[in-house]
Amino acid sequence: MSAFEWLVAPLRYPFMIRALVASALVGGLCSIVGTFVVLRSMAFLGDAIAHSVLPGIATGVLVAGRGDRRSLFWWALGTSILVALGIGWVSERGRIKEDTAIGIVFAGMFALGIALLSTVRGFAVDLVHVLFGDVLGVSVGDLALIAAFGGAVLLLVVLFYKELVLVSFDPTLGATLRLPVAVYRRLLLVLVAITVVVSLQVVGLALMLAMLVAPATTAFLLTRRVRSMMVVGALIGVASGLIGLYVSFYFAVASGAAIVLVAIAAFLLALLLTPRRGLLRRPASR
Repeated sequence: MSAFEWLVAPLRYPFMIRALVASALVGGLCSIVGTFVVLRSMAFLGDAIAHSVLPGIATGVLVAGRGDRRSLFWWALGTSILVALGIGWVSERGRIKEDTAIGIVFAGMFALGIALLSTVRGFAVDLVHVLFGDVLGVSVGDLALIAAFGGAVLLLVVLFYKELVLVSFDPTLGATLRLPVAVYRRLLLVLVAITVVVSLQVVGLALMLAMLVAPATTAFLLTRRVRSMMVVGALIGVASGLIGLYVSFYFAVASGAAIVLVAIAAFLLALLLTPRRGLLRRPASR
């Protein structure tokens, strides 16, 4: 098989074309939002929001049935936003630290989701797709939702880029400049929540954190500015989605896992070989 035939063969199937488009969109979106997650050390928060979506999915199954995927999306979206705002409110108003609030909400919501799902007969098999994604089952309607909400997230990032960067690096300076720091922190939490829900069908709950962190961290090793980090991270995320799907197609492995493994491989290469920050370059530079 020639290289051209190798590239074109998966495109003969409509579900693969939809999967490739969805993976590219999600890879780019996760990388851009993941830039703020990495800069603010919010990795645990992203994981907590991802797992806290489970009660929303369970409620959607109980209310509308497992076949109504659109209803499951809206329930998951509403739950994730409420959880993100709740974490922000508890960490701001309470006397406990943010990571403690995240841990409590994470454990409680995940346990609630499992308890609700345990009441639904025969949902154990479907739960595998929730945990690990089902990118090959993406429909045209799913693509429309990913594009619409992903575009809205990117638009908000562009409109409030300076404020989000300032809040991420120096919230004290933001408060000195009389910026509503709490509002922008909550906005960032909501953006992470939307990104998590939009990306669920591609990589699932269990692998969501890797797509938020790995491409952005790789870009952090390769660049020195936030804008460059976003652009490079988005390119890495898109490439990870596309290459991962091809790996899944030809080697018969789970699509979400293949995408994440490609992103992790890119990070490891950057960690080892980056001229200024790579592990293998440090002895020579010293």
